[in-house]
Amino acid sequence: MSTPAITVEAGPHERRDCPLEFRLPEPLPAGSWALADVDGTQLALEIGADGLLRSVLPHLPAGQTRTYGIEQAGATVPRVSVEDSGAAVDMSLDGQIVTRYVYADVPARPYFHPLNAPGQVPITRAYPMTPDAPGESRDHPHHRSVWIAHGEVNGTDNWSEETGHGYTRHQQIDHHRSGPVTGSFVSMGLWTGSDGAPILTQGLSVTLWAAGPTARILDFMIRLEASHGDVVFGDTKEGGILSIRVASELDVPRTGRITNVFDGQDESETWGKSAHWCDYSGSIGGTPVGISVFDHPHSFRHPTHWHVRNYGLMTANPFGYSAYTNGVKNGSHILAGGDALLFRYRVLLHRHTCAEARVAGRYLDFIAPPGIRVTA
Repeated sequence: MSTPAITVEAGPHERRDCPLEFRLPEPLPAGSWALADVDGTQLALEIGADGLLRSVLPHLPAGQTRTYGIEQAGATVPRVSVEDSGAAVDMSLDGQIVTRYVYADVPARPYFHPLNAPGQVPITRAYPMTPDAPGESRDHPHHRSVWIAHGEVNGTDNWSEETGHGYTRHQQIDHHRSGPVTGSFVSMGLWTGSDGAPILTQGLSVTLWAAGPTARILDFMIRLEASHGDVVFGDTKEGGILSIRVASELDVPRTGRITNVFDGQDESETWGKSAHWCDYSGSIGGTPVGISVFDHPHSFRHPTHWHVRNYGLMTANPFGYSAYTNGVKNGSHILAGGDALLFRYRVLLHRHTCAEARVAGRYLDFIAPPGIRVTA
């Protein structure tokens, strides 16, 4: 069969290890396929159940284009493996664990731990999951690596683990899959009061990309639905739709540096500020690494505000306006029964500093990806 040519246009920015998604006018037959460069190099090509084709572009300089053919490939071994044990979902890349979504036997809500940067560098704090982790701070035990929560939802504290806190109850893993380019899972959860009364439904989709050796990419889609009547999200800084507690070596008093899209530095210039992305970089065990969170334009109240602290917390919180503006604005929001809020984030785990890792360019990969032309 004849297949179309795929022309990728970098646009005005360099692209490196850049996720690609596109559609064809006519679907490809079942089987293994690849994008083939003129020099014979093959890029893995994945056909999703949603009809999207996915690949990763290794490198394309600014202003340049590259045309690929589509050809059949030999049997492919999934580079991204996603496995559900019944207690947690493991997401691995080339046999190495990148993260684990722990949903069973949790004190308040599911969380992701570990989270490993390239080279298997653990980039989030192990405490309190590992109570005696050497060299780590012991504050804020509810800061469990990576988690989703908010401190005032219909008056319920679904942020801390203090007496009377609310819960996010795991309901089910809808599905999970492995693949040569991406692997993903979808879960459902229920936010409740301390008495177990339901408040809202949480849908979570997480996708891990098989990117290059110096970066790992995780895409999060979070949907909060007012499935049990109106929901009031309160104006409090104690929360974050996506929250991260970095490894203690990355704390700013140690090796760390916080940077946002405007080149704001550390807590004094980034806390409470609205920004398209925020990055926490430093050195762990002598290895320079960092973690960035990108907010997508489709997210509620994009660009989000950041509750980010020198002691290691980085969280996207679009509700805490009173604290951020010294009472000038109020960030509470009423979500009518049956409606939903959507949040999309990309988490980049990178080697090197924020600047050396080209974090700003990688944000453009997320919100303004390369142009793709399909020709017969």
